[in-house]
Amino acid sequence: MKEKNTKINFCGDKNMRNEYNFSDGKRGKHYKDYRDGHKVQITMEDGSESVQYFTRKEGSVMLDPDLKSHYPDDESVNRALRSLVKNF
Repeated sequence: MKEKNTKINFCGDKNMRNEYNFSDGKRGKHYKDYRDGHKVQITMEDGSESVQYFTRKEGSVMLDPDLKSHYPDDESVNRALRSLVKNF
């Protein structure tokens, strides 16, 4: 007889499977590493691996999450920075 899955879906998303339990997860655990650069390693069905490395492009800037609602696009960030430069 097949055992019934007793795990509870803690995220409240109706589309999330019950076996996915992120209740012990820590938000932002890999945040700083991701900003510094990261790699994605994928194991293919045939056993081979594909590895891709990602780094920020020269001159790029990442906003902290609390600022994204105030500066949603390039134009708003540039406008704010230009207002600071004029004052110096």
